[in-house]
Amino acid sequence: MDNRNSGRKQNGLVKTAIVGVVAGLIGGGASYVALDQINNANLNNNAQTTISSNSAKTSKNSAKTSGVMTPAYNDVKGAVVSVINLKRQSSSSSNSIFDIFGDDKDDNARGKGRLQTYSEGSGVIYMKSNNKGYIVTNNHVVSGSDKVQVMLSNGKTVNARIVGTDATTDLAVLAIDGQYVTQTAEFGDSKSLQAGQTVIAVGSPLGSEYASTVTQGIISAPARSITSSSANQQTVIQTDAAINPGNSGGALVNSAGQVIGINSMKLSQSSDGTSVEGMGFAIPSNEVVNIVNQLVKKGKIVRPQLGIKVIALQGIPSSYRKHLNIKSNLKSGIYIAGVNKNSAAANAGVKVGDVIIKVDNKVITDVASLHTILYNHKIGDTVTLTVNRGGKEINLHAKLEAN
Repeated sequence: MDNRNSGRKQNGLVKTAIVGVVAGLIGGGASYVALDQINNANLNNNAQTTISSNSAKTSKNSAKTSGVMTPAYNDVKGAVVSVINLKRQSSSSSNSIFDIFGDDKDDNARGKGRLQTYSEGSGVIYMKSNNKGYIVTNNHVVSGSDKVQVMLSNGKTVNARIVGTDATTDLAVLAIDGQYVTQTAEFGDSKSLQAGQTVIAVGSPLGSEYASTVTQGIISAPARSITSSSANQQTVIQTDAAINPGNSGGALVNSAGQVIGINSMKLSQSSDGTSVEGMGFAIPSNEVVNIVNQLVKKGKIVRPQLGIKVIALQGIPSSYRKHLNIKSNLKSGIYIAGVNKNSAAANAGVKVGDVIIKVDNKVITDVASLHTILYNHKIGDTVTLTVNRGGKEINLHAKLEAN
């Protein structure tokens, strides 16, 4: 999450637009006051400019829709919303007598304090069912909230209920009254992505003030293995489409207007402090679909697990393999970097240095595909792991345990 101290303080709380971080590196902060000053300066400069009556004219033959990604944007713009995280101000920092009574009919008990906008992110309406609209967003967007609201594409703000959250994948599902749903987004197949493919990111960078902002870029890597700030190994989509604070939970969209990822993280600097640009990450849509369906059904994710630390081999340069002490020459598969004591994997005979290439005879190329297969099983099920050990393939049988 980005530095909340860079936002504007509101009665003891800080209003920020939030974005995820990778390996503890901080996304760019946003100062609302500074932006207001810049906007005012631009308005003043424009006011002093005089336009000659002989100015250049716009051609009447200009294309009404010249952007090749405009149709894709139109397919999702009504489904992308701003998600507002409200937190209650501590009664000890109240500045007004009204703070004692709160700002909602349901929150008028003494000492509770007022609800204030703490941070803002984005979300995507992906389904309407049983007169409810379901919205996928990031867990870190709604984490710690006392109340959640959603600002729709038409500017209307409505209350939302948290259906379920999952910190491991950084996903959450919200529900709103179905009467407010005018458009839903369609998920595409993230497994079909290719490097260089054009995509757009849609969301609310810097918060709802800039809702429905669209940026364009390419797929830099369709399946990049990273370690998140919570030390979880994830396979994500890397893109150079601009992802700023507030874009978290928004849509990464292909040229067909399909959501192929949920924007979640950005990398703003390397481990040595070097600033970087154009390195944003999104959760693949195939994993999103799997997680949100479970959250709607159960409200939480109870995962069967193997008890291993892994690294996806796909896309790792040979020089970096040496740095990670990877001895295998395989181009794809899941490298076992660690095995937890007394875990399902340990009991099955899995060893550090093994490479999982299949589970239940299904090819494994990245962490997301491993998760998909495991999460379709129940705790106590036995899975067959085909591993490459020193160039030889062997089958091991692991009884899955709870996470």
